[in-house]
Amino acid sequence: MNKIQPNEKLNIHEILKDLELYHPKRRGWTWRTIEPQKIGDFTYVQASPSLKNFVPLPSARNLNNIDPQPDAVITTEIASGRFEDDIRRMRMAAYHGADHIMVIRTAGQSHFDGLLEGTPQGVGGIPVTRKQLRAQRRALDIIEEEVGRPINYHSYVSGVAGPEIAVLFTEEGVNGAHQDPQYNVLYRNINMIRSFVDAAESKKIMAYAEMAQIDGAHNANATARDAWKVMPELLVQHIINSKLSEKIGIKKSNICLSTVPPAASPTPDIKLNLPYAVALREFFSDYKMRAQMNTKYMDSSTREATVTHVLNLLISRLTSADIQSTITPDEGRNVPWHIYNIEALDTAKQAMIGMDDLLSMVNLKDVGYLYDKKREIQERAILMMEEIIEMGGYFKAVEAGMFVDSGEYPARNDDGISREQDGGVGAGTVVKRDNDYLAPVTAHFGYNNVEQYNPEFVDNPSLLIDGCTFEKPDMIQFIDELDDSDNVYLRMEKTEKYRTGDIVKPEVEWLGDGTVVVDLFFPTSIRIAEAAAIEAGKKMNLLDVEVIHKEVLHPSEGTRVQIKGTFNLDIDVKSLVLPEEVMVHSAEEITEYVKKHHIKVIAGTAGNDEHSVGIREVLDIKHGGVEKYGIKYEYLGTSVPIEKFVDAAIETNSTVIMMSTIISHDDIHYKSMKKLHNYAVEKGVRDKLILIAGGTQVTPEIARKNYMDQGFGRGTKGIHIASFILDKHKEIYSK
Repeated sequence: MNKIQPNEKLNIHEILKDLELYHPKRRGWTWRTIEPQKIGDFTYVQASPSLKNFVPLPSARNLNNIDPQPDAVITTEIASGRFEDDIRRMRMAAYHGADHIMVIRTAGQSHFDGLLEGTPQGVGGIPVTRKQLRAQRRALDIIEEEVGRPINYHSYVSGVAGPEIAVLFTEEGVNGAHQDPQYNVLYRNINMIRSFVDAAESKKIMAYAEMAQIDGAHNANATARDAWKVMPELLVQHIINSKLSEKIGIKKSNICLSTVPPAASPTPDIKLNLPYAVALREFFSDYKMRAQMNTKYMDSSTREATVTHVLNLLISRLTSADIQSTITPDEGRNVPWHIYNIEALDTAKQAMIGMDDLLSMVNLKDVGYLYDKKREIQERAILMMEEIIEMGGYFKAVEAGMFVDSGEYPARNDDGISREQDGGVGAGTVVKRDNDYLAPVTAHFGYNNVEQYNPEFVDNPSLLIDGCTFEKPDMIQFIDELDDSDNVYLRMEKTEKYRTGDIVKPEVEWLGDGTVVVDLFFPTSIRIAEAAAIEAGKKMNLLDVEVIHKEVLHPSEGTRVQIKGTFNLDIDVKSLVLPEEVMVHSAEEITEYVKKHHIKVIAGTAGNDEHSVGIREVLDIKHGGVEKYGIKYEYLGTSVPIEKFVDAAIETNSTVIMMSTIISHDDIHYKSMKKLHNYAVEKGVRDKLILIAGGTQVTPEIARKNYMDQGFGRGTKGIHIASFILDKHKEIYSK
């Protein structure tokens, strides 16, 4: 399975088939090709080539469905714990512009210390096996062929198994990874010496594989009590990790700083965050910037998360992010759902393209508040680094609790994270190498005595053993499954009926999980509204109902509550009555046709019906009605006698009648359609007129059954009607 069409589902069984024989087709990170792009009527400056297959932004329907891509690599973070379902979300994400797929943690899964079967468990993220990596990288090979752009696959090289994980990632074609020894020390309480020794080996391997390395300094502002006060420390953490990586051999172009604006609105967001971003970019201009949204101050409101995201994206545009992360509300309420991945990707794409070439139009001031605050952050960072050196280095500074202290340096509140140099996980496990130590493997850090065995192999030690797994992937030992009672085959067997598409069920995370989200409003207090929402969910026959968001609109007048629950019924696709698919032409095609042909419309609401809003929506240019495409119309108003439609069409030499009919009691809408048809026949003009009926109770099938040429119901736009008029006009007048 090497190629796939957009109308085909990914076959997970095919991806798993003969997986032991699969090896990744490439190593290393791929940056986007950045160059101006001419798309439709627009030229984009901070852009990259468009995709072969994609889903455009909803509003792009008014722009011929263009899908311009920004210059920055765009990240999505995916980890539901079921890699077979995550593969499907990866494909969705790629269609929306993601070319950096991060497999990250879900709650409580980031504290595994060791390895099972030589595979990482909790690499700073979800439990990952070689099988998962291989299956997902194989799927991404297919997906990147489909969208026409390389996709970078990413996870974490952390914990006390970092070097082993780095080897595994190199073998399995992982293109990028988080690797930061300070993250291990401060947030995982891994012994300092062990963490930095492991980091040296891991980074050496990552350098060989040309992986992009992202650090984890942003965790300081995610952990500190007042995140905006640790900005000087963030610079210090970044320089320690970046310089270590550079000296070990990672190319500067693959060293990425994980930057997160420390504050979020309702603080004065830009005023706090922009000086920090400028200070960071100025100090670390040799490296890449991976911009991530602030999640520390994110609650369960998706609207609030989106506002934070857009403000952060403005900073990305003002300070040139190379990778744009799209952390979604899963961070706020542990709901790693399809919809939020895609919404966050679309938010990033839309905002970045919307702010294209921003710095050609605005300047960041080099005097005043921005400059002064930026310089202050930098000076505080330099002073902190100088004190660390005076104290005797990083380890001494950590023992003294200098990091993640909620005082703004040099102020100290003595609430920083303190670790002991001889304490923590893995303490005492670093052993000095013997003088005759031999490691005849590729990308090994430090001396390995290869020259005493064969000096010619110093630059290629694995030749001593006729190559290792980096050069000879067939040497890799692949174990399919470790557990007979808990594995992908058993999970897929339970959901097999949903894989063909014949049976469907709502889902948000896993295939056929049945999860639905319902928005409710109750005109009462928050406590009563929450209890009422759960009861309402139960009365909807949802199982496992729980509240996932609540917000007060007024303490006594109303509360919005969002619930999730499980819809536990299957839907047989064969039993569904599908809405008719309406052919839609481009605005340009319709406009050009109308220019060359006489098309005029008589429109109004029939009989005793006084409704007018709907038909005006599809007529007037203001609402994107048929007038937008150059179609002239005569509006007769409401309560129009049926005969008047036809008489007016004859008098004005019109070719189309658009009759709105909302009232349906006594089947009056059916009768009005038949009467319109019969009167046109009686007048001898039926074969020259296009008769269209519309209204909330009208469907295409009902309209045609009652002798209309077409019917349009709820959700109809002017372009739908104009497209039908074009096609029907061709059919009538080309005879």
